[in-house]
This record gives sequence, C-alpha cells and structure tokens, in this order.
Amino acid sequence: MSALNPPMLRRRTAHRGAPLLGVVAIAGLSACNFGPFEFKRPVMPPLGYEVDPVACNDGLDNDRDTLIDCEDPDCFGQSGLCGEIVPEVPNWKQESSYALCSDKIDNDEDGQFDCGDRKCQVIAELCCSREFSDAACSDGLDNDQNGFTDCLDFGCRNGVFVQVCVEKDDAACKNGKDDDGDGYTDCLDRDCQSTGACTGAKAPPPTGPEDTLAACSDGFDNDGNKFVDCNDFSCSKSKDPALVALCKNPPKELTLAECSDGKDNDSNGFKDCADFSCSKSQDLAVLDYCANLPTEADLVTCANGKDDDLNGYTDCNDFSCSQSLDPDVALMCAASQESTLAQCQDGKDNDGDGFGDCNDFSCSDSTNADATAYCKSLAEDTWDKCKDGLDNDGDGYADCSDRSCRDAAPVLGKQPCRESVGASPQAMDLNCADGIDNDDDGFVDCADWDCAWNPAVTVCAGKTKICLEN
Repeated sequence: MSALNPPMLRRRTAHRGAPLLGVVAIAGLSACNFGPFEFKRPVMPPLGYEVDPVACNDGLDNDRDTLIDCEDPDCFGQSGLCGEIVPEVPNWKQESSYALCSDKIDNDEDGQFDCGDRKCQVIAELCCSREFSDAACSDGLDNDQNGFTDCLDFGCRNGVFVQVCVEKDDAACKNGKDDDGDGYTDCLDRDCQSTGACTGAKAPPPTGPEDTLAACSDGFDNDGNKFVDCNDFSCSKSKDPALVALCKNPPKELTLAECSDGKDNDSNGFKDCADFSCSKSQDLAVLDYCANLPTEADLVTCANGKDDDLNGYTDCNDFSCSQSLDPDVALMCAASQESTLAQCQDGKDNDGDGFGDCNDFSCSDSTNADATAYCKSLAEDTWDKCKDGLDNDGDGYADCSDRSCRDAAPVLGKQPCRESVGASPQAMDLNCADGIDNDDDGFVDCADWDCAWNPAVTVCAGKTKICLEN
C-alpha cells in the first residue's frame, strides 16, 4: 500500500485502534507468575481477534476461521487496512478484470467493489468464493464467511466441479431431499423441471426479473440467480413495501378448503393438488381428495377447455395431454403448439401457455428445424458472444457470468471461460500444460483456476493451487 499517494486516496473505514484486552491479560498473568511456572507468549492467540492493523497484516489466521488478513471480513470493518479506497478524482472504468477487481476501488461506481461486485465474482482466480469443492461444500462450515454454508452458498450450488449440491437427475429429483440446498425439493426445484421424474409436474418455468408480486410468489427462480421468491434479495429487500410485506407473511396452502378452491393460495406456482403441500399432505382428508381427482389424458378431457385434474393447466397446456402416449391426443396437441418459425419470432404467446417465442419449449425444442435453429441463434454460447461484453440472450448475465458460456461446447479444443477442456483427461492435461492461455482469460495452464481444481486434470498435482483451501 506504500505505493499509493496518500493525498489522492482515502478509505471509507477509519482505524479504531487495537483492542487492549490482550495487554491487560498478559499483565495479569505476569503479576501472578509465582513459583516454577514461566509465561510463554503463544505464536498466535488460540481464539484471538483479527480486527486491528497488526493482526490484519501479519500473515496469520489469528482467529482461526481459515481466512487470513484482508481475506477475512473481520478486517474490513475495523483494521483500517482493508476497506474500500475512494479516489479523490473519480476515474470510471468497467469493473470486470482481475486488476480492477483487486484494487479495492469501486471503479464502476455501482456501490460494490472487488469481490463484492457481481461482475468480479465470476473471475475464479480472485478467490472471492472459498466454497467451490466437494470437500468445502460438505463440511458444515461457512468457509468464506458470506453467511451461507455448503449447498446454501451460491459458490457451491453453481460450482463447476461440485457434485454434492446437484438436484437435476431422476434420482435426486424424487428422493424427497433438497440435495442442492436451495430451499426447494424435487419437482419444486427449477433444476428438476425437465427431468423424467418431474415431467408433467409443471409447464416450462418463467424467466425474467424477479421484482414483482407475481415473480416473487410463483415458486420459480425467475432471474436464474439460484434464489427463489423471498429467498431472493430483489424480493425480500425490495424498496416496494408490498413485496416486503409479502415476504414477511407468506401465504399457505394446507387445508382441504385451500387444496380444493382452485386457487394458488401460497403463490408458489402450484395450485391445489398440484402443490406438494396438498398432494403429500399429512391430512388424510386432503390426501383422499387428491387421490380421487379425475385425470386429464384422453381426447375429450384434453379438448374440453377445463382443468379436469385441477393441477392449474388446461387441455394441451397440461403435460398429461401434450405428452400423452395416446397418438390421437399427442397429434391434436402438437397441432396447437407454438412451434413454427413464424410463431416463434412474432412476439406473441400463440398457444396461450404463458410463454412466448423462444421462452416456450415448443419453440426452443421444436420439431421444426427452422424454429429450433432460430432459437439456438439467440443463445450466448459461442466464443465471440462470450467475449464481447454483451448480454446477447437478454438473461441479465454477460459472457462468463452467463452459465450458457461456461457450459458452451468446445470448438477445435477451445472453450470460452474454460481452459481445462477436452474429451478425455489426457486431452485436458494437454491443454493445461501447453503454455497457452486457451480460454483467453489472462491465466495460463495451472495458474488458471479450472486447471488447478478440475479433478480430471493431473498435470497440476503437487503444485500450489490458486485459492488453496486451509
């Protein structure tokens, strides 16, 4: 920090001075030092503090919480060493590079700096998250002290190599457990919606901002940030008093009356017996009611304009009709879908299922090759689109912040946002030992986070790892 010019910079946090408890304790011990006993100063306090300039600049984990000096949030508030630096003369820059994300300055003046800025958190080499491996995501500790532990932490749930927080296959989506710790179990979890275990449970989930009464009470992670409804700060900490009130007193759907009134009483996107709180109720009367509902699966019930099975979906908008094994029903529903190229780019919800154009699975997964190709062209999953700084698919995330970039298919052995790419461990090893920055992110081979931490890569074994876990 000595290279900084003091007159040009100031910090938001002021130095409060070191606590005197340690001095008093030592003096007391010295005064009682009778007999053959000899006081020896410990190398580090067994349960000390990491809040003063000395403890926050000594390279030790004084409070033994696995975080050292300015990596420890405790040092931000009181040490005067680790807080935000505010330039006297603002110099606005996009805060999205390693250099700008580690200079302690809010370069883009959005109120967040360095690892507090969402645009910086995607740069794994900054080590903003300390919960990104199976070990750290299953140890019961809040390793990075961000208030979220293991699978409740976004770093675990969105971890590239984390396997202990997965709820997106048939087995995990029907075991009655919240495997990924996001507060939603099995078919209530957005990640399970497309699995065989949940086919027919709901229509495709809605996407978009999560900042309205409807979006904050539909049971979906609309904005794709892994937080649903009132678990999302854009709902629970909204400036809209109606949203705050909703999150303080969420409605319920439990009684026989609530499970048979045709309403989505708890606003989670599921109505009556389509809601697990009803269909898996401990109330025998509710269970009996749900078990004896009529089905919606033949030509008559799939074309009568009624929600026969009371699951919130009518006729061909109900998966029991649209994915029926009866060829006549399937053919009828296929004819009513939004699936042609013209329908998939006209800005309308042609089949009335609540989803228009490429947000409708009948377009994005259409049997019409032209419609599917059109929807595919909008995706943010190519090298150029993942390097242009733009949110090409309009989902709120640009480039490597967008999962579609991180999951993009490799082309000629290269993949945006990923250096340890290859069809086999041997191919991954080659990319992680060729001396080339294959993903063009400024980090080469084992200095690249994903080479260092990919379990399939062997050439980085024995080398000091970025974000080495303590």
